[in-house]
Amino acid sequence: MFTTIKNSVPMSVWYMLISALGFALMAACVKEVSGLGIPVLEIVAARAIVSGIISYADIKRKKISIWGHNKTLLIARGAVGTFALMFVYYAVTTLPLAEATVLQYLHPVFTAVLALFFLKEVIQRSTIACIVISLIGLFIIIQPNLQLDSGVHYPWLSIGAGVLGALGSAVAYIIIKKLTKTDDSSVIIFYFPLIALPISIILLGDDFVMPSLAATGLLILIGIFTQVGQVGLTKALNSADASKATAYSYVQVLFSVFIGWAYFSEVPVFTTIIGGSLIMVGALVNVLWKR
Repeated sequence: MFTTIKNSVPMSVWYMLISALGFALMAACVKEVSGLGIPVLEIVAARAIVSGIISYADIKRKKISIWGHNKTLLIARGAVGTFALMFVYYAVTTLPLAEATVLQYLHPVFTAVLALFFLKEVIQRSTIACIVISLIGLFIIIQPNLQLDSGVHYPWLSIGAGVLGALGSAVAYIIIKKLTKTDDSSVIIFYFPLIALPISIILLGDDFVMPSLAATGLLILIGIFTQVGQVGLTKALNSADASKATAYSYVQVLFSVFIGWAYFSEVPVFTTIIGGSLIMVGALVNVLWKR
């Protein structure tokens, strides 16, 4: 039976599901290691080290220059990606896993607006629908914060960090789209740890915490799960039926909801379920309508 299911589902979809699971497990490890007292900036630095080693080895395997061609945009990609990751990790460590993951999926809204100005892409009706539906979903998610008698309140700083993380991801996506015309994907990926490591170490300053054995293991897992997510995503998008697979990336939210419930005992509130569903619908409308 399993073989039948496996053969009936395109490989690109399997790769996308693996990617979504990898990113969901990464977020769970970030939340867990933060609970062990490891600062967000130290988590970013640890991820950069693991990612840098893997990316450097991949560049050497391809026998290409690690410095690339469009150095200005490569540095910008690394800097934007670094601060976006800091915001995302802060949101993950201070919000329930489901809420933090849902906020990250606001990036199609920002990407559409940025693409209009920087890539001269025309905003289609599907994209306008995505923006409107997603913003309504965001408004519903923050409803508990707007009600004084609500028993659930999320830190505004954490919500802001989640939204800024999505914005940073969108900016990074626009830069990457421009870089794909001049540079190899491995070089583009390598510039993230190249820039992220010194920035995170400088900002961390004297707040470094010597990780325990368990924390060290989790930090390594963050790097590994991130790589699994990136490799799965790359393979899915490079396949012939990538258009079908793209929609499956949003299953990461379901993985995060399950992990948050099973491991962290987090039960999403009603407004998160409704608002998150609208954000997912908006994103799917944008993806599927274009296909």
